[in-house]
Amino acid sequence: MKLLTDLAPVRSSPAFRRLWIGTTLSQAGESMTTYAVALQVWDTTHSTVATGAIGVVTVVPMVLIALPGGSIADAVDRRKLVLVMTGCSAVVSGALFLQALAGLGWLWFVYALVAISSAIGAVNAPARRTLIRSTVTPGQLPAALALNRVSFQTILIGGPALAGVVTGAAGLRGCYLLDTVSFAGSVYGVFRMPAVPAAPDARSGRSQLARTGEGLAYIWRNRVLKGAFLSDLNATFFALPVSLFPAINTARFGGDPRTLGLFSSAIGVGGMVTAVLSGPFAKVTRQGIGMLAAVAAWGLAFAIFAIAPSLWLTLLALGVAGAADSITVMFRGIVVQRVTPPRLLGRVNAADYLVGAGGGQLGSLESGLVGAVTSAEVSALVGGMLTVAGAVAIVAGIPAFRRYRDEDVAASRSGGCISCARPASVSAGGSSRTTDAAR
Repeated sequence: MKLLTDLAPVRSSPAFRRLWIGTTLSQAGESMTTYAVALQVWDTTHSTVATGAIGVVTVVPMVLIALPGGSIADAVDRRKLVLVMTGCSAVVSGALFLQALAGLGWLWFVYALVAISSAIGAVNAPARRTLIRSTVTPGQLPAALALNRVSFQTILIGGPALAGVVTGAAGLRGCYLLDTVSFAGSVYGVFRMPAVPAAPDARSGRSQLARTGEGLAYIWRNRVLKGAFLSDLNATFFALPVSLFPAINTARFGGDPRTLGLFSSAIGVGGMVTAVLSGPFAKVTRQGIGMLAAVAAWGLAFAIFAIAPSLWLTLLALGVAGAADSITVMFRGIVVQRVTPPRLLGRVNAADYLVGAGGGQLGSLESGLVGAVTSAEVSALVGGMLTVAGAVAIVAGIPAFRRYRDEDVAASRSGGCISCARPASVSAGGSSRTTDAAR
């Protein structure tokens, strides 16, 4: 069995190759702006409260816009929607560049642009995810999602370092300018794709609220999707103690900033290892039980991190957590793409985006509050063990999720994948596994 990520989607599908390259370039630009905004706010205020407020102005628009944005993605040509949203994002990045170039120092203006960018991203990112299924065959879908994860981990590790180099050479305006230019890559990735029109019944006269409710109702009825989302929320809410890192570093390693930096790097490196060596995971047919095992490993790793007496064990535990997180994200992405019918793909991907992005913010808040009442170590330990217990509860409470079997992967492993020659969007909507999962 091949260990390395399967490159077949890049080699055989020009549409996916362009989409993958464009998305990677856009993510690199986004990491530049994320770095630059935090540094600009800090340089302007020297206030941790002001810097922390960036998270608030990012999350609130995301929560308000993501689900209605998914309804829009299901009601229009998704390719055109992505192109329009990409253009809007480029305008916002250009505005950030101009305010940095002019040295305005208007904090409220920066916050407003960050909020607008978050709202645009809450529509753009889920809509862009829906395009993947139309560019690859069902058998290539796991490999395509693994390649996306490789890009994400690469940017996660190298993006801040590159942004630091750019800032040193050209200032914050250099970061904002590179982000603005990077949207050309995003447009390149989508522009030549064929239209992805809405399903015939998506343009009905129903209200936006009704269409959003339909998507949420489908997730609730579909036990496989419900299990995937609950598993991820279980992991990020109870065991994402990023807010505890400074306190644990101070208590255990004297507050050395170099050690603190290694904490996040260890998670990124662990995630990169499993993303690059994703060949075996792409062949897993039981993604539900695989995701639950990875969630349990994630929780256990953070429990060990909480009590690790040495730096090497601390970093090893964080590396294992990062590796488990990468596996969890890949499996959840495959499940979402497999079991969601095309007419609901925008809304379900929007919920997936909200779970992935919003759950981490809630988890960081939860761990910080518990740490304030008890201690940082107790908060991380209890959170990790609760995550393991939650995974066990999902195993017992949602048997359809643990029994879920990916028939496309199973068929491709046996050499009998009837649908492998067709784009995944052709076969995923009406497959028997989608109907079975909802019962």
